[in-house]
Amino acid sequence: MPAHPRTASSVCAPRAGAAASTTSTTSAASATPAARRIAVVAFDRIIPFHLSVPCVVFGEDHSAGGVPPFELLVCAAEPGPLATTAGFTLGTPYGLDALSEADVVIVPSWRDKDEAPPEALCAALHEAHARGAVLVGLCLGAFVLAHAGLLDGRPATTHWAAADAFAQRFPSVRFDPDVLYIDDGDILTSAGTAAGLDCCLHLLRRLAGTQAANYVARRLVVPPHRQGSQAQYVQQPVAVRGRGDRLSSLLDWIRAHLDTPHTLDSLAQRALMSRRTFTRQFRLTTGATVSAWLLGERLARAQQLLETTDQPIDAIAQRAGFGSATSLRQHFVEAFRTSPSAWRREFRGT
Repeated sequence: MPAHPRTASSVCAPRAGAAASTTSTTSAASATPAARRIAVVAFDRIIPFHLSVPCVVFGEDHSAGGVPPFELLVCAAEPGPLATTAGFTLGTPYGLDALSEADVVIVPSWRDKDEAPPEALCAALHEAHARGAVLVGLCLGAFVLAHAGLLDGRPATTHWAAADAFAQRFPSVRFDPDVLYIDDGDILTSAGTAAGLDCCLHLLRRLAGTQAANYVARRLVVPPHRQGSQAQYVQQPVAVRGRGDRLSSLLDWIRAHLDTPHTLDSLAQRALMSRRTFTRQFRLTTGATVSAWLLGERLARAQQLLETTDQPIDAIAQRAGFGSATSLRQHFVEAFRTSPSAWRREFRGT
């Protein structure tokens, strides 16, 4: 099921005892241990694409891009071959007992919002969570976590088409229907299918860092993060380059000269286009206005420098094109609801 077009990402206040920044956002870097074993729950009548989302993010060999290896265990929630909605069956050597060995457990969806999951699955999820595993409910997988009582009093989301049913059935959950995914530290939930990919890329960033998530996203030809209307505690999107794209070289040049002042007219002149043609082509290529794209790139550069260097905030502000530390802080707080210094502490532990 596709994600609702109004959705956006969200990272909520941490649970008691979780590491947190000086703001109300959860510490994405310090909230998760160095997880390496990831269990994905498969079930009868599963939609193959739902199952493939966490598998393609965590189960493929991305070592060429510096992504650390993960041990992916696809675990059957029920005995026997599992039917899929596509007409073929699945078999896996792992059962629910494998959840006891996982650092992360992902429920990639559920077959019916009106059907309660098996008690054995709920019990296995409880046990995994109690010993410290991170739980993820993608799409209707949030229903499984809610049925297990793991979302009581916590923020969560699910597919927009099931929003009313979820809110009515689980009134103790702080349901938010207008986000792509919610990261509440040790439990994450997402909206529909495409949002599940967003959530998995966000989780990969928590586990392996920005460069790893960016590499996998580019391999999948998707942005590392889709912008939304709410605070984002994840990497800003990078435009996908198209073959023969007239603006590709210009975008690369801008990224290499973010410290230089740019205007719509100066960039149109450099591209040898009229202002009107350049504006249209730029939006077609990047999906954003010039000012929005440029701000996103500058924020992404600031994130990278904060995470990977010891440079002072003033120097980072200059290199990213904000001109001053005051301007950088203002834009950073507006975009991420945290300060550059707090961001650095969370992602570098300094």
